Formats: sequence, structure tokens, C-alpha cells
Amino acid sequence: MFAAIASSGCTRLFYASMKKLGKDKRDILVSRILDAKKAQEEASKQFASALEAFQAVTNFNGGDLEKAYNKLNGEYESAQERAKKVTERVDAIDKVLKDLFKEWDGEIDKMSDGKLKNDSRALLRDSEQRNRELLRQMRASEAKMKPVLSEFYDHVVFLKHNLNAQAIGSLKTQATSSDGEVDSLIKEMETSNQAADRTIAGLNADSE
Repeated sequence: MFAAIASSGCTRLFYASMKKLGKDKRDILVSRILDAKKAQEEASKQFASALEAFQAVTNFNGGDLEKAYNKLNGEYESAQERAKKVTERVDAIDKVLKDLFKEWDGEIDKMSDGKLKNDSRALLRDSEQRNRELLRQMRASEAKMKPVLSEFYDHVVFLKHNLNAQAIGSLKTQATSSDGEVDSLIKEMETSNQAADRTIAGLNADSE
């Protein structure tokens, strides 16, 4: 309970500080959507890089096998960090959306003109629908990272304990599957980022 109160207080202080800088919740939302878009772009590149490292290992044809494993492990850990960053950015969008719509709804409740109140409710519902669709799309991209990370983890741990040609041979059949999973993830993120662009354009149009 105390943690919730403290968090609420920090949130109010944050919004108050940003308002003094001329930024309201809508501005903060746009900024957070841009942050999430950038995080997804970086994650997309990192997952592609991790896949390349995995393919390099499965096509290993002599040399320092331990060095190749270390490269793959490093790529996996970087992908894990990028995935975590995406989750944090999407969570931040979710938070400001809830605060924005709560504030908007409270302001509508205080309106006395019935027609304007109904029109405002309609605008609120439309905005909620558009922004919730973006959040749904971003959550879908986030969810697709988890099985890919899990697959990479399995490969890394398997190789860690079996640094030999036979182990690499047994992973070759997994290469095609991993390729498809990462391609699907990258396409999902591209779709998500296109939705982010549309949402930002809509928010900017609403504020004009």
C-alpha cells in the first residue's frame, strides 16, 4: 500500500514537472510511443544479429569453437536486454494512456452542457480505441520475442555443454525454424511501428 502511494505521488510530481516545461500527457504519450518504436527497431536488429550468430555456429567449419559459442552467447544476452527494453517502453505507454484517459474522463464528468459532454465522450471513445489498438499491436510484438528468446536460450545452453561437431550437427535442423521465427518477429515489429506512426499522426492531428 505504501509503495502504491509513493508511486502515485511520484507520478503526480512527474506530470507536474513536465507541465511546467510545457508538456502535457499527450506530449508525454507521443514521446513514449517514439521511445517504444526505437526500442522495437533496435530489438529487431539485435534479433537478426543473434540469428546470424546462430547460423554461423551451425555452419561452423573449423576454427575456435569456443569463440564462436561466446559470440552466440553475447548476441543472445544482448537480445534479452533489447527485449526487456521493449517491455519497459510498452509498459510506459500503457501507464500514460491510463492516466490520460482517466484525466480526460474526469474533466468530461464536470461538463454541464449535455451535447458537448456527449461529443466529448465520443471523442474519448474514439481515442481510446485507436490507442488501445496500438498497445495491442505492441504487446503482440512483445509476446513474439519470448519464444524466440527461449529458442536461442536452448541453443546457447546446449552448445555450452556440448562444444563439439556432433552437437553442431544436431542443431542444423533448428536453423530453418529459427530463421522463420525471427523473420515473423521482424515483420510483426514493422507492423507495430507502422501503427505507432499512424497513432502519432492522429494525436498530432487531434491537437491542431
